[in-house]
Amino acid sequence: MHILSIETSCDETAVAVTKNGRQVLSSEISSQVEMHRIYGGVVPELASRRHIQVITPLAEIALEKSGITRAGIDAVAVTYAPGLIGALLVGVNFAKSAALTLDVPLIPVHHIRGHIAANYIAYPELTPPFLALVVSGGHSLLVDVRGYTDMKIIGTTRDDAAGECFDKTARVLGLGYPGGPAIDALAKNGDEKKYALPVSKINDSPFDMSFSGLKTAVINLVHNSAQSGNPVDREGLAASICRAISDTLVPRAISACKSLGYSKICCSGGVAANSVIRRDLSTAAAENNLEIYLAPLSLCSDNAAMIGCQGYYEYLSGNRADSSLNAYATMPVDKLV
Repeated sequence: MHILSIETSCDETAVAVTKNGRQVLSSEISSQVEMHRIYGGVVPELASRRHIQVITPLAEIALEKSGITRAGIDAVAVTYAPGLIGALLVGVNFAKSAALTLDVPLIPVHHIRGHIAANYIAYPELTPPFLALVVSGGHSLLVDVRGYTDMKIIGTTRDDAAGECFDKTARVLGLGYPGGPAIDALAKNGDEKKYALPVSKINDSPFDMSFSGLKTAVINLVHNSAQSGNPVDREGLAASICRAISDTLVPRAISACKSLGYSKICCSGGVAANSVIRRDLSTAAAENNLEIYLAPLSLCSDNAAMIGCQGYYEYLSGNRADSSLNAYATMPVDKLV
């Protein structure tokens, strides 16, 4: 089964063609990072306009590189939630038009389910159940993946996501946007014990987390240092930030996996590219006799291949949409349209 998939939830326009859920025939991404870099973050209106400009030619390229003709496409899958509403609407409306023109089913795909499915592409042997840690610019989630389309959130952030914390602390350090890769690179030469930064603990919900306190602590530390004339050890602070975020995520993921009685942990999303988190999670999984599946760096950021993969399993479960499909800025991963 060949699926044409569309992803426009934020600032990447992505189109892919996949086969039977796990084989990627083509995957094209048009990044907007350079455009948004001068603003220090994503500008929703600009993102939407750029999606409109590039989505049609990008789809043409994806089809050509896949070697599949229009007649060979069996379904169209699209991210419909969550994300920037204007950006999502571009992808949803393009997908509805494509499905109508090709006379094939339209499959709605939740963005977070797509990130989880990225692991199926990288690891053909992987099957549910497992515990998924999904960490990105807007999401920090622990998900009980009972089946390909049966999921339940068991832990989430109460405020900022880990990616938001990386971006905002990078900005105060003058590292620009996106912040995660810049902090990761700077941290490689730093002492992670240089600064004692807060690690959240939520007594009534052990799998939930918080990153706003960490973000505020870093901002205050940098501002206070500037006012007192004492320079910040930027490498040490970057390393300390990575340590605090990893210490918030990794123990919860291990504990959640063991509490569910599972033997497998998956990690995906843009923040899953962080070298400290990857190393710590791999080490902790080995120490607890758990299998670890880390999405490769090429599949951590937003892409349409993961949407096509999850779209295949949504199709098998009977999840379809019609021309009334809408986009949603927020939507729980365990809820369907």
